[in-house]
Amino acid sequence: TNGLGILWLVFLNIAVGIFIAFVFFGKPTRAIGKYLNALTFPEFLSRRFNSKFIQYFSGLLIFCAMPVYAASVLIGAARFLETTLSVEFQIAIIILAIIIGFYVIFGGLKGVMYTDAVQGVIMFFGMLVLLISIYWMLGGITEAHTALTNMAPLFPETAKATGATGWTTFPAVGTVFWWNLVTSIIMGVGIGAIAQPQLAVRFMTVNSNRELNRGVLIGGIFIFVATFSAYVVGALSNVYFYQTTGQIAVQAAGGNVDKIIPTFISSAMPQWFTYIFTLTLLCAAMSTLSTQFHAQGSAIGHDLYSSSQKDKKESVSVTRIGILIGIILAVVLAFILPSGVVAQGTTIFFGICAAAFMPVYICALFWKRTTRQGAIAGIVSGALVSLFCLLFTHQKEAAGIGICQMLTGHPVLFTAMPWPYVDPMVIALPVSFIVTIIVTLLTHNTKEEQEEIDKMFEAKNVKVMHDD
Repeated sequence: TNGLGILWLVFLNIAVGIFIAFVFFGKPTRAIGKYLNALTFPEFLSRRFNSKFIQYFSGLLIFCAMPVYAASVLIGAARFLETTLSVEFQIAIIILAIIIGFYVIFGGLKGVMYTDAVQGVIMFFGMLVLLISIYWMLGGITEAHTALTNMAPLFPETAKATGATGWTTFPAVGTVFWWNLVTSIIMGVGIGAIAQPQLAVRFMTVNSNRELNRGVLIGGIFIFVATFSAYVVGALSNVYFYQTTGQIAVQAAGGNVDKIIPTFISSAMPQWFTYIFTLTLLCAAMSTLSTQFHAQGSAIGHDLYSSSQKDKKESVSVTRIGILIGIILAVVLAFILPSGVVAQGTTIFFGICAAAFMPVYICALFWKRTTRQGAIAGIVSGALVSLFCLLFTHQKEAAGIGICQMLTGHPVLFTAMPWPYVDPMVIALPVSFIVTIIVTLLTHNTKEEQEEIDKMFEAKNVKVMHDD
């Protein structure tokens, strides 16, 4: 429904989520993480800035925000099973949750990593076959895109009224559609990828810098094929449905955008491919969800409980309980969230992580002068401004939650363009950066703290340059 303009997200995913993340963040994160003996992202920040508050606050933030993202992924996978295999939506959610919960709870991080590797291979080839198939059905690349361009007059009138111009053209700059696409989806997910807690954990657990270097090439190719295929197939499904049913994709899917690709696959592809792609999509969902649930469990068991207790065996049990609670929360949200929420849930989580963690993460790696007070102020301000915008200024969430309406009598505080459509991250991220820098410049590390930081950065530089 966003058209091919969303392909800019593929570029940002590769440029930011792969190249910048692995080349500029991966090695320093691994080096400092090993120096600090940190196991989780909150623990990494906590030990870097010598603050237990950072670990508690970050762990709680991750645990509370992650269920929205996890529920979105669960909904997407369950809708696919519902559409292609006629499995009831609620039953599909429960089945997925049980399978993923089993191997995350009993397999731990190693179980997550091994299953991710296998699932990644299946996802890669499944998406590649789907992309090739739709181009073959529509007569080739040129013919397919020409047909999609010519369908511009059929673009939904409600979307046109907000600035959309077609599936192969970018929306009019400054319109509602443009602000939603650019700030929420492209920037929110593209930039927010670099501050994902689970990505930092992967950097800290990788065996060598050489593996990080390989990750740039392998990850870049994988992200390109997986995301490019999904976005292109989603847009081109409009051509297929119009040629076969006289409807555009969202109409063929009954108005639910979460069902567009599942409906296309069940309608256009042979039965055997439906089963194969079911496996592909389940792999994608399970890979993402397993990492999310493990991060949630670690936030409770390691960051909130173990950091204040000495019994490590008991902390493992608490981690497993945390994973179970996270799964239950995701399942409950998946039952009650409205349709078409998959992309929105993803952008909310990515935006919160970017605003709360990105400035402090960057400073932790590259600015020795950063103080504990500056780090705390940056994380808290980023999280609070994000929450404020979600509740009071960003129309999609504020109007749905209703707190602003209840307190002020209006769905949002500011109705003048573009504020109701500017993603919270676009406001909260700069605020967090500014607060971190200002508070740091107004405070100082003690002599002992600065000496320890200097040693840490010396060790980081040695490992970055020589550790393979």
